[in-house]
This record gives sequence, C-alpha cells and structure tokens, in this order.
Amino acid sequence: MNLAKNLAKNPDPNGRDLVLTRLISAPAAALYRAWTEPELIKQWFAPEPFTVAAAETELRPGGSTRIVMRGPDGTEFASSGVYLELVENARIVFTDAYTRAWEPAAKPFFTGIITFAPEGGATRYTALARHWTAEDRDAHEAMGFHDGWGRCADQLAALAARL
Repeated sequence: MNLAKNLAKNPDPNGRDLVLTRLISAPAAALYRAWTEPELIKQWFAPEPFTVAAAETELRPGGSTRIVMRGPDGTEFASSGVYLELVENARIVFTDAYTRAWEPAAKPFFTGIITFAPEGGATRYTALARHWTAEDRDAHEAMGFHDGWGRCADQLAALAARL
C-alpha cells in the first residue's frame, strides 16, 4: 500500500506528523532526480525568494545529505542529515537525527519520508515529516510547513515537468 493511501486510512496516529501530498504531472523518475541530484535540488528546494546556496548528497543508506538555504537578506540556514532508505523512483527516507556517518545530532527534529507513486499517468507525491515530539510538529507547522513545503512542491512540479 502506498503512503498516501495508508495516511488516508490512519492519518497521524501519534500527533507528530505533517503531510503534504500532490498529484504531479511528471514521472516518478523526474521527481526522484530532483530530490537526489544536487544541481536540481538547488532549483526548487527553498521557497522563493529563498535560494539553495549548496546541496550535497551521498546516495546510500547512511550517506549524508546537506542543504544550505539562503534568505533574501543573505542569512544562511544549513540542514544536515543522513539517508535511511533510497528506493529509486519510489521512496526516500532521511533524518536529521544524525549529521553524517552516524554522528548523533544535538537536537533531532524530524524524519522525512518522501514517496512517488504512479497514479493515472501522473505521480502521487507525498512528503511526510515525522517529528520526534508533538511539540516539534507544532513548531514546524508554526514555522510555515504547509505554505513553505507547498510552494516548494509547486517549484518541484514545474522543474520535474521540464526534465
């Protein structure tokens, strides 16, 4: 069962999840590339007018990921983590609980579960942010999860349609 269908049956059983889902008119392979290739990540991962100053990926379970977003005033926001699971064109799971090479992070915030499921000639894109605590979930929502991740999903869809 794909993640979107499972969430429809049992949404957020622990009160720690934030979810965004979209039907995107692009193949799953294009979405997967946009999530895993640094030069493509730089084109969509930050909600405009923010940009991505740097993106690094080491595509294997335990491999590191690092993305630096830059605000309009030049302030940079770095996030690091590791990949837990990579299923080409289908699923990406990452966490900020580790910074690299299984080094524990000072304050883990969430695990991301990203899925790409074919649906009627398009792809059902689901981004789930599973937080360590309900308080972290609430903080992420207050920071603008739905608006920010939603705008990024729009940018992702536009990029994937061109690939």
